[in-house]
Amino acid sequence: MLPSSIQISGEPLSSAEVRDICRGLRDNAVRLLSLRGCRLCDRDFARICRALAGASSLAQLNLNLGVVSSPGRVKQLAEALRVNRSVQSLFLHGSPLTDAGLALLNPALALHPALVALDLGDCMLGDEAINLICGLLPPDGAKSGLKELTLSANPGITPKGWSRLAIAVAHSSQVRVLNLDYNPLGDHVAGMLAVAVASSRTLEVLDLEGTGLTNQSAQTLLDMVENYPTALRSLVLTENSISPELQQQICDLLSEGEEEEEEAATGDGRVPRRDRARELDALQRGGAWICPSDPGSQMVLMTSGLGDSLLAETEM
Repeated sequence: MLPSSIQISGEPLSSAEVRDICRGLRDNAVRLLSLRGCRLCDRDFARICRALAGASSLAQLNLNLGVVSSPGRVKQLAEALRVNRSVQSLFLHGSPLTDAGLALLNPALALHPALVALDLGDCMLGDEAINLICGLLPPDGAKSGLKELTLSANPGITPKGWSRLAIAVAHSSQVRVLNLDYNPLGDHVAGMLAVAVASSRTLEVLDLEGTGLTNQSAQTLLDMVENYPTALRSLVLTENSISPELQQQICDLLSEGEEEEEEAATGDGRVPRRDRARELDALQRGGAWICPSDPGSQMVLMTSGLGDSLLAETEM
């Protein structure tokens, strides 16, 4: 029988349900286990962790929204992950880990042979946690590391912590998706991230929604996209103090760059994206550039699997 999925959200779990979950894990009949926001006693959580340790079919584990709610549960999860060899994606968004909790979990994460996607959004993390996370983004040429990292809504991380992360991203040969939305980054941190993106050969998606950016940041990011060849395909800048015109220019450049790569072998004489951007800038300065007819339109990122991304245009 092919592995299936178990997805339960926001409900109290009975002992019978926990027993069925554990049986599915032990029988290697579960590929995706999502207990997002579920309520269960410590004894039942420990039972699931013991079953998780030996599960060889489980690829995705979602314990978002407070399931890992105490240091004791963090320790039990860490013990399970030290033995488990199959989990590729781990979601702990909205768990009160703090730096101390991540320190308990980190050795298991660092040694896990399959883990490529990690969600630590809204986990009350600070700079000490960033030091640990950077170890999961090994330098180019070292061991494999994370391909997707989510650190949304961790306001305890300071600019010093973000600068350390930017350096790790710049030198990582793996990371493709980085979600930093709803952190108070500001223009200074955005500038450091622009340097990291320009240096990275793999980063395809960067989410900076609601991070306190202004047109200053947007201009820096526009210059980066215009003048430096990068792997970047999606840059989310919504809910910032950035003009629709600058957002649209960045979006157009990223879209045009992707089209150029697809059509590079055809020799169709398309204008390179950086030259097109300069042309638009010149027109704008001369007062003849026309804003998009629907500046409220945005590019929305949808992710699937382990970082495969799809861009779709939607009306706000």
